[in-house]
Amino acid sequence: MIKKIAILTLKKADILTSVAIRLVKLTGKSSHAVHPKHLLNERVWFQKYLKGSDRVLDLGCGSGQYILKIAPKVKMCFGLDVDKKAISFAQKQAKEKLLKNIKFLIFDANRKLPFANNYFDEVIVSDTLEHLEKRSFVLSQINRVLKKSGLLFLVTDNPQTSWKKIQKSAGLFYYADKDHKYEYSKEEIVKILIQKGFKILSLKPVTYDTPLKPFIDLVGGLSLNLYSKLSKWRKRLVLKNPNETTGFRIVALAK
Repeated sequence: MIKKIAILTLKKADILTSVAIRLVKLTGKSSHAVHPKHLLNERVWFQKYLKGSDRVLDLGCGSGQYILKIAPKVKMCFGLDVDKKAISFAQKQAKEKLLKNIKFLIFDANRKLPFANNYFDEVIVSDTLEHLEKRSFVLSQINRVLKKSGLLFLVTDNPQTSWKKIQKSAGLFYYADKDHKYEYSKEEIVKILIQKGFKILSLKPVTYDTPLKPFIDLVGGLSLNLYSKLSKWRKRLVLKNPNETTGFRIVALAK
């Protein structure tokens, strides 16, 4: 019975989230089909660490959701992503916003980064690590291009929520995205970061994992106001149930 419910929910999840992303564009919320979470007018979670003299890399920048917001607050931003359409949209947005301190590059993050040692003050890796084949190599590259005492802002998925365990027990693919190669448990991500020369400064939950997520995404395609309220509800829930977080927001210091 559990397996049947999980299968039905997963099928609906793909469809509903896909519809939500399309609705964002169709309803005029964005000129580009993006997930409604990127349209919430929220303060960037790592913003307090940024300085006006900083040089920042966003590895796996997507449509530039982060660096388009932080560019006015730092000296220079670089956005790298393998998705040509996403990079094209990000470039267009930067031009419209008259942001001249951003450079975008179509790039496969599994490769050696095209920057000198100790070049960046901060590196952002948000919902990207799980998509990569050479994750250990990538973390080494990030440490290489970061200045000593530079910061890594990492968002990575949690494979150990109750909902994911139900899917796993039913023999189903339980990662958050079909393209994910691997998702790290809290203990695993801390261990590999330490092995790669980082010191964990902060590790916090993202939001509450629930099978209702695709339905909440659909709400976001129709009403950002209601979606924002539901998002705040999930964040309150995860503070009471941190083991049920969809992922981890990590601030790590390069040593």
